[in-house]
Amino acid sequence: MSESPRIESDSARQLFFDDNKLLVSLFGEYDKHLARIEEELRVTLVSKGNRVAVTGTTDAVGTACETLNRLYKFLQRGEHVGIAEVDAALRMARHPRFQSGAEGPSIITRRRRITPRSPLQAYYIKAMMKYELVFGLGPAGTGKTYLAVCFAVERLLRGEVKRIVLSRPAVEAGEHLGFLPGDMRDKVDPYLRPIYDALHDTMPADQIIKRIENGDIEIAPLAFMRGRTLSDAFVILDEAQNTSPVQMKMFLTRLGENSRMVITGDLSQVDLPSRLPSGLADAVETLKHFNKASFVEFTDADVVRHPLVAEVVRAYAKRESKLNMNSKDD
Repeated sequence: MSESPRIESDSARQLFFDDNKLLVSLFGEYDKHLARIEEELRVTLVSKGNRVAVTGTTDAVGTACETLNRLYKFLQRGEHVGIAEVDAALRMARHPRFQSGAEGPSIITRRRRITPRSPLQAYYIKAMMKYELVFGLGPAGTGKTYLAVCFAVERLLRGEVKRIVLSRPAVEAGEHLGFLPGDMRDKVDPYLRPIYDALHDTMPADQIIKRIENGDIEIAPLAFMRGRTLSDAFVILDEAQNTSPVQMKMFLTRLGENSRMVITGDLSQVDLPSRLPSGLADAVETLKHFNKASFVEFTDADVVRHPLVAEVVRAYAKRESKLNMNSKDD
């Protein structure tokens, strides 16, 4: 079995696949994956047996072949291919740096292999590999928190850190913590649920429980971080736009020996009282020339959830921009 589809020649528009058993998953039910590629690239894909004929402009044909090549490799590794994976392969194939089969860095955990779904996600993973302090900024659905948690789990499993510390500010959006039922853990768990969800994608549930119980993984609200030094740890602060400047400074100065820290947040989604400045915005401004930190700024083009999410983000950004312009005119 060859490792990837064979292209007849540099100018050919035919792809041949050696493993017919993978083609149903590659093409999708009722060829819906091929239809998605046709719609996005304005090419025509015709499958016959183990062959796909590709027609369209030169650039579009090249991108279509690269996309199918990537998806076929996923299937050869035993990975699932759905519409989300098709969209991810399209994003990567369109970027010059990731053409010719380049996949970018990946994260390997016990449950799955995580590959970047956009060029900026690949850059984000590389930044976490290189820098001890990384800021992941941008809208919902871009994978900021998810990738950070997955990367932290990989480092823990490799023994490169002794523990993971995951934190979020418990900002009250419409309800006061004191009026919620249960003890403190019951009150703050809803705020930390996205972090739990990411963990469950990387490890079996029983292992997560065991590691939380023995302290390998600590999930706590930001208020619990004061006065601590976090050594030999991978530390993540999520929803950092909802910290105050004092809280952000406190958290940044918790970093100890042999530790790494990732700060994630969306500056367009600040839930603080209107007069209170965001600690994330303050930190970005304060540290923007700090060469020992990396700032990765995602946009709506990097949204990897349902395509409608990207449209929602764009609509709100457009409205916010219009409101800002009107306020300046006033």
